Order: sequence, then structure tokens, then C-alpha cells
Amino acid sequence: MAGFMRNISIIARCATQFRSDKLGAYGLNGCQTPYILGVCREPGITQDELARRICVNKSNVTRQIAALEEAGFVRREPSETDRRAVLVYPEDKAIEVLPRIREIHKEWRGYLTEELTAQERELAEVIVEKLALRAARYQNERGGEQRQ
Repeated sequence: MAGFMRNISIIARCATQFRSDKLGAYGLNGCQTPYILGVCREPGITQDELARRICVNKSNVTRQIAALEEAGFVRREPSETDRRAVLVYPEDKAIEVLPRIREIHKEWRGYLTEELTAQERELAEVIVEKLALRAARYQNERGGEQRQ
């Protein structure tokens, strides 16, 4: 398992590039899809909660949300109940591109697992899910914000 994390990293970087290649025409890059997905899944989510859910630090969320806001994909509003919180809502542009983002994610999964048997795909999914839950546990135990 010496190359395990290196291989996970390669898969993640290639997935980001794949999404960037497919989404460039929409004015998005591959790093921005988790933000669009999170905001569309839960309109009005706080930036802090979004950071926790997608396991990135708060400054990355602030930067990416600002770029998405400038491009017309999201809007930010101050919370009426917590003056420190900023709520993020999808704009029509995000809602319109959402099906394409989901399709691109599905395309990548298909490409990545094309040469696996059905049994191998199922086993890989179970193992990766267990690893993700373990990683999320670490994230939660340390307070939710990832250092980068």
C-alpha cells in the first residue's frame, strides 16, 4: 500500500482536470463543482458549514464563493440571526448548470471504472466509502476545518 495515497491524489487531481475540461464553456473550473453542489443541495448554507461539509478551509470557501458570486452562480447574504455568518444561495445560473455537473461526475465515474467488473466496482465503492467516513471522522474530531 506504499503508493495508496499517491494514487488517491492522482485520481483526485485527474478528476478535477476532467471537470475543468468539461465545464470551461460554462465559466467554471473543476475545483468549483463541490461548492455549486453544496449550495444547490442546501440553499442558504453558511460558508462555515459548507467548509465543513466539503472539507476545505474557510479561506478557500470565501475565495471560491466570491469567484462564483462574481460569475453569477451564487449570491451571499448576511444572516439575520448571526451577524458573523454569511449565507450562500444558488442563482439561476448554478441551478441551470447543476444537471451538467452531475452528468460530468457520472461520466468520470464511468470512465474510471470502465475496466472493472461489477463486483470490483461494488467492492471499490464500499472500500472508498469506508475510507471517506474514516477521513471525515478525523475532520470532525479536529474541529472541522481542514488545514491546507
